[in-house]
Amino acid sequence: MSASPERFETLTVTQATELGVSGIIREATDGHDVVVQKHGIPVAAVVSMKRFEEIDELERDLRSAALVITRLATDQGKRTTLDQLISSFGFDRAELEKELDHEIATNTLK
Repeated sequence: MSASPERFETLTVTQATELGVSGIIREATDGHDVVVQKHGIPVAAVVSMKRFEEIDELERDLRSAALVITRLATDQGKRTTLDQLISSFGFDRAELEKELDHEIATNTLK
């Protein structure tokens, strides 16, 4: 995935050094994403906090979408109850609840 060239200003390391940190931050604050290149290869980007928050939100949305797609692709319609799951590990609910009650009563639960 590459960024749209209209969205950012590209600087060489030398240009970025001449502009200085405050100049680069001013550009980002004004809504201009700044990409710094070294030998023609993008190595860093400075964006405003607003843009960073947008990117972060998009990342969260993408993770959620991937989770939904994965669930849809792997769902076979079979549902498992908690008791079935507990049983598959060789336990039963009453036994676990008794052990938990004992740990709570003796303050050994951490």
